[in-house]
Amino acid sequence: MYETYYGLSAKPFQLRPDPHFFFGSKGHKRAMAYLEYGLSQGEGFIVITGEVGAGKTTLVRNLLNKIPTDQIVAAHIVNTSLDPEDTLRMVVSSFGLPYEGASKAELLNRLEQFLRSVDRQGKRALLVIDEAQNLNARTVEELRMLSNFQTDDRSLLQTFLLGQPEFRATLHSPGMQQLRQRVIASYHLGPMDAQETRAYVEHRLATVGWNGDPSFDDGAYAAVFAYSGGIPRKTNTLMDRVLLMGYLEELHAFGEADVKEVVRDISEEYQLPDTELPGASGAGADALDGELRLGERRTGASVEVLDERMMRLEKSIVSVLSILKKIVAAPPGQAAQHMDNQE
Repeated sequence: MYETYYGLSAKPFQLRPDPHFFFGSKGHKRAMAYLEYGLSQGEGFIVITGEVGAGKTTLVRNLLNKIPTDQIVAAHIVNTSLDPEDTLRMVVSSFGLPYEGASKAELLNRLEQFLRSVDRQGKRALLVIDEAQNLNARTVEELRMLSNFQTDDRSLLQTFLLGQPEFRATLHSPGMQQLRQRVIASYHLGPMDAQETRAYVEHRLATVGWNGDPSFDDGAYAAVFAYSGGIPRKTNTLMDRVLLMGYLEELHAFGEADVKEVVRDISEEYQLPDTELPGASGAGADALDGELRLGERRTGASVEVLDERMMRLEKSIVSVLSILKKIVAAPPGQAAQHMDNQE
């Protein structure tokens, strides 16, 4: 793998969110400030939205790592494609409570008793909902109802909602007035600019022991930003492939042309065939577009699986290329013997 080749202690551009690599861009610092402000208030809802791959999950995991566990009991939910009752079961389960075979009334009672127990211990309960754009209006209303658990002077449960921009449409729909009244802060996390994208790349490399090898010129960084648009996950995807290509081609310095070559490779891999699919016109085209958009949203929720698959693929490619290099470098007799050994 390229980590060893470049003297890195770990993979710097993995897809799965890791608070160890948290980078404080202007947008991320501001979003973190909103979360910390909301946490200090101890009640209501905090809403953070951002595009796919903008770094919302890394943001909240960084916050959860900083939360004092002797003061706050936190639950983090990422599977949100559920109906209201299943979401309630997920909430109960995330706080470590039994949920199997229980009715809705029993679930609510268990949750309330748990929250009151947490309060008696001098602690607070925090519920973090990721991928909130998948919540339907009825489920959001179910979550709002949980905020009704209160003592005489304070709320027993605070909720953070993180999702893609379309969640704002749900939030501003006619039936969400009561929830909107309980939102004490809301922020949209936008992409990084070109300078921040460069700093982001260097930050992730430095985190795993980068000492300047490999190097990137101004044109390379410009090409990275042109492709990623300042979205962290797209930056990670591209840089991971750039370093893999550098390892295979034995490169220690990257320019604009090198990055653009990798961009072309990625584009070709995801390009649809030129031939038109049967029925892909009119309503059929709309349906196909809808499926593609749905797949894109699902990708955001399964980046850890994708990351593992990419790592296995990289290992396979590197293994095959290492064998080929040995065959090419060896004298003819030894090359044939090496091939026989591999068989």
